[in-house]
Amino acid sequence: MSTAQQTITILMIGDLVGKPGRALFSTHIGRLRAQYAPDCVVVNGENSAGNGRGITAGIVEFLLKSGADVITSGNHIFGQKGYTAAFAASDRLLRPLNFPSECPGKGYVLFTTLSGITLAVVNAQGRVFMHEQLACPFKGIESLLTYLKTQTKLIFLDFHAETTSEKQGMGFFLDGKITAQVGTHTHVQTADERVLPKGTGYITDLGCCASQNSMLGMNIHSVLSRMITQLPSKFEVEENGPFALHGVVIKAEVATGKTISIERIKIIEPNLIINHETTGKE
Repeated sequence: MSTAQQTITILMIGDLVGKPGRALFSTHIGRLRAQYAPDCVVVNGENSAGNGRGITAGIVEFLLKSGADVITSGNHIFGQKGYTAAFAASDRLLRPLNFPSECPGKGYVLFTTLSGITLAVVNAQGRVFMHEQLACPFKGIESLLTYLKTQTKLIFLDFHAETTSEKQGMGFFLDGKITAQVGTHTHVQTADERVLPKGTGYITDLGCCASQNSMLGMNIHSVLSRMITQLPSKFEVEENGPFALHGVVIKAEVATGKTISIERIKIIEPNLIINHETTGKE
């Protein structure tokens, strides 16, 4: 067996926010593929629509053509009227597995790399300070693993959750049971990437792809207005730079499904071009 077949490399990129997020991804994915040679690219697209909420079929098509292999999501995934068409466009668009079964889409996908290696990408959502009425993500993933383990040892989880404690809890709950867990939703990249004691790669939050001078990708003034006055304020995606792309690269053993290394990525882009070529159509 060659070295390339003994290990697998996964690139996981944080929440794309609006047009800047899509432009960051399409602009830099070629460079990232050349540098890291990932076998699979996973990107969170739940904020990728122009207003920063949800995704459309057009965006799904654009991201997959640009270089994404799997698109994960979270609590804003149904934020656009065309969400049904978005899920019909590809089975590689995921929604959290603990949403009701009546919701379109599903919470995992089995992906086969060009070298013929099968891996699983799973998407789940936390409940603390979010949608507490959702089914338990811990029990949901535990049940799903019964099936996934018959298909592959390489299992990667995007856990879309608010609190550090819930993300850490899930990490230790799944340590040794999955290859890696990355967090999304809070949009700020954490500096705690590591391999847990039983071999599961972990980072609390990937960060996001958005304007640096924003609040989680949104215009500062609109967010501050609501915080200070407590009055309704329309949040708008910040489209002025500089911009930053965040994510991680994970290398894992194919034979054991354990993480060998996890490395943070941060690309600063002061001169991002935001147009139809870099963002696609809504």
